[in-house]
Amino acid sequence: MIQAHIKAFLAILLVAQVHGIMFFLEPNSHKCLKEEVHANVLVTGEYEVSEAMGQKANYVIQDSKGHILSQKEDIPHGKLLKFSFVTETYDTFEICFISRVPNHQRGIRQEVTLITKRGIEAKSYEGIGEAAKLKPVEVELKRLEDLSEAIVQDFARMRKNEEEMRDTNEATNTRVLYFSLFSICILFGLSTWQLFYFRRFFRMKKLIE
Repeated sequence: MIQAHIKAFLAILLVAQVHGIMFFLEPNSHKCLKEEVHANVLVTGEYEVSEAMGQKANYVIQDSKGHILSQKEDIPHGKLLKFSFVTETYDTFEICFISRVPNHQRGIRQEVTLITKRGIEAKSYEGIGEAAKLKPVEVELKRLEDLSEAIVQDFARMRKNEEEMRDTNEATNTRVLYFSLFSICILFGLSTWQLFYFRRFFRMKKLIE
């Protein structure tokens, strides 16, 4: 039972490292996708743009500061192409596909297929095994070792995020408590002032002694 749970968790983790999407790119328009990626993570991708005579399609990948990580102009239509980059910091990365159609031509929408991989799934363990002359079993052990390390890092990040959220909640609760006490003091002061004011007013009108 425990082994089954572990295998299921590993499968979920691997799926979380791979993202695939298909969308339509309208003529003379652009469509962008954003994703948050941690620091020092390898990101690879495969993309394909359907054929459209006379139309051009470009893509660009950049971070939140506008630094270009990968780009290609006039993407060949109907061919599966690849890109890769390594993140330097934790940031939000954006990949945009842009359509360009001449003014004298009526454009058609193009189908774009995009598959991105990051972390463990982005590595080519076959290439690593061939370069290091490793046996298939050793390659699989290397892959499992990296996967275990990725799981530990994910748990560490989850714990850090939980601690940050807890600290934020505690700080917010403290501020709310102080604000509530301050509001009570203000209301008590206003009530006391109103009591003395109306008492003095009624005495001046000789309504009370």
